This record gives sequence, C-alpha cells and structure tokens, in this order.
Amino acid sequence: MEISAAPHVATLTDRFEVFGKGFCGDADANHVTIGDHGALVLASSPLALTVLPPTELEPGPAKLTVSCAKRDAPEFSVVFVELELAADASPLRRGEHRTLTVRVHGTSEKISLEARNLAPDVAELEGGNPLRRLSSGGDQENVAPFEVVGKKNGTFLISIRLVSALGRPEGH
Repeated sequence: MEISAAPHVATLTDRFEVFGKGFCGDADANHVTIGDHGALVLASSPLALTVLPPTELEPGPAKLTVSCAKRDAPEFSVVFVELELAADASPLRRGEHRTLTVRVHGTSEKISLEARNLAPDVAELEGGNPLRRLSSGGDQENVAPFEVVGKKNGTFLISIRLVSALGRPEGH
C-alpha cells in the first residue's frame, strides 16, 4: 500500500481525499486512524479514499495511518484546523459595510480560504465571488478578513471553506 498524495492541511469537520494504490475497494475494509481515533472512510477505490475525521480530534498536527487486508501504508501527518467565523449576523442594510473575520485554530501557517456569496442579490463580497484569501499566519492570531457591502436590506449568507492543496505526505 502506498500514499502518493494527501492534504497538508484539512479541516476538522470536512471530508478529505487520500490518493495512492493498494486500498481496498470496500470502504469498510479500510482502516484509517487519525491521532488515536478511528476515522470514517466514506468511499474507497483501489486508488483513493474519502475520509471524515473523528469528532474527538483537536486542532493541530496529527498522525494518520491507513491499512487494509494486512497491508499498511507508511504513517504520515496532516495539520487539522478549525475555522471560526466572527461576524455580526444581524440583517444587512443597503450600503452598509461589514467585516467577516475567519479565525484559524490549529496552525500558525498561512492558510488559503475561499469565501462564496450565497445571497448576491442582498450583499456584495468585495473583491469578487468567489474570493480567495490567505490568512495572516502567526502564533497569536491567524485570521482572514472578508468585506461585504449591502446591496439591499436583508439577510446575507457567505460560505467560507479551506482551499487545501494535495502533496506528497510527510512522514514522522
């Protein structure tokens, strides 16, 4: 069994993909451990796994192990982050400017985030839709601000997700 690509960074609450060869085609036959907790394999093929992190996992780096049918892949690490949105959720007024701040917990690295405006008739996401931005990085506060402007009175909805690049897994 071999892992050829995995995310360097993933979120605690979203599924992620691991690519390689030698996985079992039956999702339940694959065993993935993150930290000391079992993860849920949502889908599998001989070349890829779709994995959901365990709910007990804390933000930060964690070791991953993958096995199936007495075959083990070399252990590798992924940094798991939690994204916290700080925003005034009250209805937006026409012409009002508001800053949405995403706090990244679990790493001091700069993280790529994408904001998508799901209510473009009510608000405009300054910089485009979708809009990608790097977090500030840093040990004290790792944040990314996104600005919205009201187009008319109402409730807006912005979706923010991690943009994770795949790479060769780093072992321990």
